[in-house]
Amino acid sequence: MKALAVLLTSLLLSAWIGAIAILAIQNFSPVSLRFLGFQSISIPIGLVLAFSVGIGIVGTAIAQPLLGFSSFQRDDEDY
Repeated sequence: MKALAVLLTSLLLSAWIGAIAILAIQNFSPVSLRFLGFQSISIPIGLVLAFSVGIGIVGTAIAQPLLGFSSFQRDDEDY
């Protein structure tokens, strides 16, 4: 059962990365981000999307252990 969950997770992640790659190739028009008075250089919107997803994945990987969400299940009977 665990192998099926890993397979489905891998398929979902690969489909998401493929969709980002297609969006990055098709949306090559440059955009400039503005936040709190600061403005970035003009970069393609697909690249902005790819960076955003990458930062989200890394942030989630860091936040899970800090917030106590873990994939390990404790067996309370042993304690």
